[in-house]
Amino acid sequence: MKREFIPCCFSLVAAASICFGQESRSPSPSPSPTPFKTIRSATKEATITKLEKSVTDAFKNKQAKAFRDYLAPEFSAIDAEGVKDADAEIADMQKTDLSNYSFADMKVALLSPKMAVATYKVTTQSTSSGRDTSGTYYAATVWNKRGAKWLAVLHTLVKAQ
Repeated sequence: MKREFIPCCFSLVAAASICFGQESRSPSPSPSPTPFKTIRSATKEATITKLEKSVTDAFKNKQAKAFRDYLAPEFSAIDAEGVKDADAEIADMQKTDLSNYSFADMKVALLSPKMAVATYKVTTQSTSSGRDTSGTYYAATVWNKRGAKWLAVLHTLVKAQ
């Protein structure tokens, strides 16, 4: 578990810092958000939460095109099997039967107007290549807004002990 967790954390921090480093910072942030900024932040958090559900539904329903539409071209996924690109994740989707899932403890951190990290716990009933993969997992997704569209850049999934 420790061998899987350390690379997952390192990759998540590296991806977030690279993406965050590309965004220019405002010279003097206000000490307290204005009501408009608070509403926009709440709207973005709701959008990211909805995207997590939508991308999981596309995975569950084996909708490869819809699933790929949520992923950035440089998307990476990290799990117990290693680091995968979008093509490998879609290949895994075809071998996986996700019959049920539920999210808990969803938190969305807005790192910038175009960068967000969602962390949550997901409980699944699933099989992959015929073996039971049901259980509780900790997950994180780094989202980047490009134009008007949010895209997943990195997703990591670690089974809870």
